[in-house]
Amino acid sequence: MTEAPTIRELLSYRLHVVANLLSRGAELRYRREFGVSLWEWRSIALLGGARGPLSLNELARAAGIDKSQMSRVVSGLTSRKYVLRQADAADGRGVQLTLTSAGRRVYLGLIRAAAERNDAFLDCLSAKERAAFDDALAKLAARARTFIEREGARK
Repeated sequence: MTEAPTIRELLSYRLHVVANLLSRGAELRYRREFGVSLWEWRSIALLGGARGPLSLNELARAAGIDKSQMSRVVSGLTSRKYVLRQADAADGRGVQLTLTSAGRRVYLGLIRAAAERNDAFLDCLSAKERAAFDDALAKLAARARTFIEREGARK
């Protein structure tokens, strides 16, 4: 019988550690250069890359955080005039979120900085390693979705 792995050997934990390291470095830079937190950066980036306005629920879902936490993030961005919050004509209780012109300027700076960081990290991989890494991430994401679907069906 093989010994059970420690948490440090589990794929999900190892990915979590790397993701946290990447996020911490990003937050330090984005806070220093743009005065935004990691959740604010992600919200601005998601709104900046959207094809149109997003609801608070859509933004929270895309960012992977709960609606109440996203509401606090959006309130801060709204008070700093980066995000415009408008009533949703289709849903009387809903809101539609878009970047203001100031938010768009911050977005452009943030996305440039993110691209620089992205390139700096990928530079340590050869073209062959990058392709293998992309393939592996796609396979792991697909498998994770399958596991989520199975677990959801077991309720």
